[in-house]
Amino acid sequence: DVQLVESGGGLVQPGGSLRLSCAASGFTFSLNAMSWVRQAPGKEREGVAALDSDGEMTYADSVKGRFTISRDNAKNTLYLQMNSLKTEDTAVYYCATSLWGQGTQVTVS
Repeated sequence: DVQLVESGGGLVQPGGSLRLSCAASGFTFSLNAMSWVRQAPGKEREGVAALDSDGEMTYADSVKGRFTISRDNAKNTLYLQMNSLKTEDTAVYYCATSLWGQGTQVTVS
């Protein structure tokens, strides 16, 4: 079965950093585009960053210069390094490909 398991969320002060991880299994990770999306309370889901199998990255304007998406194909793991966090980054962050993980809560306060 395809599985995506996120980890690394938590409570951080504004200006702080977190690194999210997403462990993938059940599919050929290296051949798949992967992304991070987030959903804040009362808001629609928002694409944060994406990374395709060729290494091309895209970012939402709101996180450019602060977040970095990366992947380790040997470990079947996707990462999101988040620096200079702002209160408006508070959300549940999901790893996604053809399906979604369960999400990890990031609270900036």
